[in-house]
Amino acid sequence: MNRFKFIDTSPGATARRFIMSGAWWFLTAVVYGLTAATELVSPELVKTRYLLFPRIRPIHVNTNVFGFLSMLLIGAMLYALCRLCRTELYSERLGNWTMWLWNLSVVLGIFTLAAGYTQSHEYAEYVWPIDLIIMACLLMLTWNVLQTLRRRKQHLIYVTMWYLIGGLAATCIVYFLGNVMWRPSGALYGMVDAEWSWFYAHNIFGTWITPLALGLCYFWIPRESDQPLYSHTLSLIGFWPYFAFYLQVGTHHLIEAPAPAWLKFVAEINSVGLLIPVFAFLTNQWMTLRGKWWRIPDSVVLRFVFAGTVFYFFTSVEGTLLSLPSVQRITHFTNVVVGHSHLGLLGFAGFIACGAGYGALREMYGEIWSERLASLQYWLMLIGMVGFTIVLDDAGFIQGNAWRNGEVVYRVLPEIMNDYIMRAMLGCFIVVGAAIQLYNYWRTVQLHKERSAQELALASDYIEPAMEAR
Repeated sequence: MNRFKFIDTSPGATARRFIMSGAWWFLTAVVYGLTAATELVSPELVKTRYLLFPRIRPIHVNTNVFGFLSMLLIGAMLYALCRLCRTELYSERLGNWTMWLWNLSVVLGIFTLAAGYTQSHEYAEYVWPIDLIIMACLLMLTWNVLQTLRRRKQHLIYVTMWYLIGGLAATCIVYFLGNVMWRPSGALYGMVDAEWSWFYAHNIFGTWITPLALGLCYFWIPRESDQPLYSHTLSLIGFWPYFAFYLQVGTHHLIEAPAPAWLKFVAEINSVGLLIPVFAFLTNQWMTLRGKWWRIPDSVVLRFVFAGTVFYFFTSVEGTLLSLPSVQRITHFTNVVVGHSHLGLLGFAGFIACGAGYGALREMYGEIWSERLASLQYWLMLIGMVGFTIVLDDAGFIQGNAWRNGEVVYRVLPEIMNDYIMRAMLGCFIVVGAAIQLYNYWRTVQLHKERSAQELALASDYIEPAMEAR
């Protein structure tokens, strides 16, 4: 019988545990999201202050970013790192400690936010002690990755590793600066605080979640399609301009605020310029699939990852449009922005994370416990995600046009109530999908353990009689 080990130093243990943690936090995050969506329809259902919308909304968001996406993407990326470097992780022990501390930060984040302790900045609601833990985890992870790269047996550094290194280096800086970690309050003053806040809020997605997801596309699409990457040159165009443009786009959230005009101009120019690396990346991925499109329905891993690239296209184009002042006059402070966040976090990064997790576990253990369940999860999430985009955009444009015409909130709310009801119903699809994923991941790992135990028992049956005969 396999006993649970707090620190498991067997090869691949860190990657597996990060992936399993990510799957658990996915389910937790979407349950909070469904609760919040239900409150928008029937606020009177909530009787405790710990579940009020202003408290569970940041729990939903932060658990998605730091629990679900961060942990699942890190786990899948550590697996890819070892395969591409043809070596084991530098330190599974250090990786295990990083994983436990990362989990601890998410748990503390849920409890403190539910209790009302927050820094009140988008994606930076965690209080200062939790910021310290996450910062320590980022540094530990960076050290482990760099040491693994130093010991690699493959001379070339594949493009997936560029995104991993770039994401870690940029996020260590962005997280420290964006959370104003030299001040325990996590806040500055006036417009400087607003500009600092949106520099962080946009970049935690752009320099952390997105690079990990893009890097995994470079790993899984050629692997699942059994084709070489289409173009190394496009990889370069997709990588360097991405980091050059992305770091300055946060101020496009403050177009209607009294931020310096030159800063708004820089943000808008970079938001449009960001389409260059986006289209270079998408062309590279989709051309890699040329002649092998038929493999998409055959591979559940490829299906998830490819859908993620399609959502990336819509997220990027929509993001650029939303940065333009003429569009923002209608969409700002409406559900269009909420829909855009769902498209980016769940549609783009979420689909790639789920697919990469399935891919890593399948290669670790030889198979996925149930391909049918994985396929069911894919369709549930796809219906939920497309539905979210439609109803949130519909609600957002109603809000934007109504407020532009001088309508008051209490007259607008009944007009979007049907969208809110549909949103809550579609959330059920995502919750069921997340539950299926957790169960399927867990059974895949358990199946391997059961087989290992059976093989061990068979070996014992063979060895013991032989020993007795001797």
